[in-house]
Amino acid sequence: MADVDAFTDIPTTTPADVLGREQVMDIGIRPLWEPVPRVAGPAFTVRCPPGDNLMLHAAIHRAGPGSVVVVESGDLDHALAGGNVCAVARRRGITAFVADGLIRDLAEVRDMRFPVFARGVIPIPGAKSAATPLNERVRCGGVAVDVGDTVVADEEGVVVVPGARREEVLAAARAELTKEAAQSLDDWESAHRPRIAVILADQGFEDSRTGLSRKALPS
Repeated sequence: MADVDAFTDIPTTTPADVLGREQVMDIGIRPLWEPVPRVAGPAFTVRCPPGDNLMLHAAIHRAGPGSVVVVESGDLDHALAGGNVCAVARRRGITAFVADGLIRDLAEVRDMRFPVFARGVIPIPGAKSAATPLNERVRCGGVAVDVGDTVVADEEGVVVVPGARREEVLAAARAELTKEAAQSLDDWESAHRPRIAVILADQGFEDSRTGLSRKALPS
């Protein structure tokens, strides 16, 4: 758990750079209140068929403290959870919900400061009839999530760190943050400007200050 907790000190932009686009949920999965704290925790996975929220209601009594409950649903007509479900989850030590769907009672959820990352809100609840297995692979925001993967979420988005790569990604992210902290803005600009100039010149972009392009420069 210590390694998982360490991700709360790392902005999602850094593990996203390490892992690439396929581990980043789409922009529809966003914090439903702000400013939301950065959260990180092992995934507890739930699948709810459209129109039904039974298994999320079951999950709040089964997910361990520190878990991020990740829900596959895709339903944009019914809420997966409301204020009471979020309140019980918070009381049981669940870190956050990340849901490919909707919730309701947003004012209550915001007031209790329970982090929810989802597609939005709707006032009508789903039914409670479809029992499906917990802690199987799900898809949320276009990303495959397995139980035990580390989910890191903040105002920038949601990143899923595969469980088998957690230590590797954490080490790489820490190294990148250390490098960034040691680099001044002047240092960054002095390296960035010529790099961009070379890329532009290689594509024949004309420099308006000189009227020259890479193609026009002597070899």
